Amino acid sequence: MTGTDTHLLKRYIDRIKTEFSGYNAKSFSMDLMAGLTVTAVALPLALAFGVSCGADAAAGLITAIIAGLAISALSGASYQISGPTGAMTAVLITLVSQYSLQGVFVVGLLSGVILLACGVLKLGRLISIIPRPVITGFTSGIALIIALGQIDNFFGTVSEGESAIARLLSYRELGFSPNWHAVLIGAIVIAVMVLWPRKWNARVPSSLVGVVLATLASSLLKLDAAAIGEIPRTLLPQARLDFSAIDFQTLPKLVPAALTVAALGMIESLLCGASASRMKDDESFDADQELLAQGVGNIIIPFFGGVPATAAIARTSVAIKSGARTRLTGIIHALGLLASMFLLGGVMARIPYAALAGVLLVTAWRMNEWPAIRNIFKKRMKGAISKFLITMAATVIFDLTIAIIIGVVFAAFLFVLKSSNLVITSSKVRNDLLHFGDSDVEQGREGTTVIYINGPLFFANAQKLADRVHEELEDSATLIFSMRGVSAADTTGAEVMLEIARECRARNAHVIVCGLNDSIRNSFDRAGVTDVIGENAYFFSVDRALVQGLGGEDRKAG
Repeated sequence: MTGTDTHLLKRYIDRIKTEFSGYNAKSFSMDLMAGLTVTAVALPLALAFGVSCGADAAAGLITAIIAGLAISALSGASYQISGPTGAMTAVLITLVSQYSLQGVFVVGLLSGVILLACGVLKLGRLISIIPRPVITGFTSGIALIIALGQIDNFFGTVSEGESAIARLLSYRELGFSPNWHAVLIGAIVIAVMVLWPRKWNARVPSSLVGVVLATLASSLLKLDAAAIGEIPRTLLPQARLDFSAIDFQTLPKLVPAALTVAALGMIESLLCGASASRMKDDESFDADQELLAQGVGNIIIPFFGGVPATAAIARTSVAIKSGARTRLTGIIHALGLLASMFLLGGVMARIPYAALAGVLLVTAWRMNEWPAIRNIFKKRMKGAISKFLITMAATVIFDLTIAIIIGVVFAAFLFVLKSSNLVITSSKVRNDLLHFGDSDVEQGREGTTVIYINGPLFFANAQKLADRVHEELEDSATLIFSMRGVSAADTTGAEVMLEIARECRARNAHVIVCGLNDSIRNSFDRAGVTDVIGENAYFFSVDRALVQGLGGEDRKAG
């Protein structure tokens, strides 16, 4: 075992000891009730996500069970509940159509390996580089994909195509003839989920009530709507990862898909952890341990016929609000789902697809971060609005990983544009306003200009400073650069400053630099600026430069 492995194991053991310190029967009863509550929430979602990703209801149920057992046990926090999610179904539905379920199982295995490696390499902090508007746009794009993907199930229609947009466009050729029985069933679920009182939802989830009522209505009224069919009462269904069925020639083609699934798993799980941490009184969250847990879980799941899983904010928030104390809540929720599979399999077989479509349509609507969206549009934050819209559009049109890359690159581009706006102002020194009682100093201040610089000095804006200095040299014998507002300088910035220093020396103009931080000072030293202007040309502030740096040969840096 390597040093890294030992350190990770020690951190995990220490976390478990802290989590279960003082654990007693009362604590277990709280975990038990919270776990059963999460079971009620997770059951219809697991069935719906299994169906919507192109697999079947059993695959969604098995995913939730194995994820609840394995990932909850190893998670980076006590509160994370993992399972199939709407965001993942948006990716998987395309993979199923391209590579069949066996391809999805292989992608799940590979994504688990990638997530495990990310945890070992401590890459959990990478999530911090993704701007919030990009994540919001990404989430809204996924919600739109989920909603578009449920049109057939909700309306009882048939479409063709690999992407949500392609299926939507296919109605022009195939026609669009709704099954009004299916629409009625889906509408019942939506109505219940929208109208169900929030105070009741904490005990009896609206999605579960909606599915139960819709299924009863379908059976009693003998409505003509397709149902999900038999639920296998086993954790080892026929459709599961089979090494002998793997086409190793196709394997390289699955790597990009695995990277997409792994990236999505990382984003969802770490965002869920960060958000839930605030909900649970800022309980610590180990991002790297969470990636390890997600990796192990997704490696195991395909061998049981499940699809890739991530941490789920909806189920996690329910667990916290229901009083969950430890990770046993996630394990109990998985055992509850397992019991449902064996005890309620016959009942679940009668659930109409339209009912699950109703659940997913409401879920897709609620996935959107509406407060954040309203805020950026209400306050007219142009940069945030553009990041949101571009990422959302890219998510719907392109691959989800490409959408994130586009969003981050666009955000970086906007940042560079904003940063390139270097603010430069100048002020002539007026001797009549300065009285230091030293005639030599007064004489030395003649023709002195102070140039104030704010912003990073780098390749995109350094020439702006050179042009301004060239103008000021027309009537200035001394230039004082106030650079306290300069946070950073790249190689180009330092080289331009060297050119400025040489031009000033060629014109017999004196250069003084004030308020420079250590990092930029080192850059100037390496670029040769200090060799030109001298060690004594650096001062703490402009006022010290005016007193000590002018009016005599003996100038000392303050």
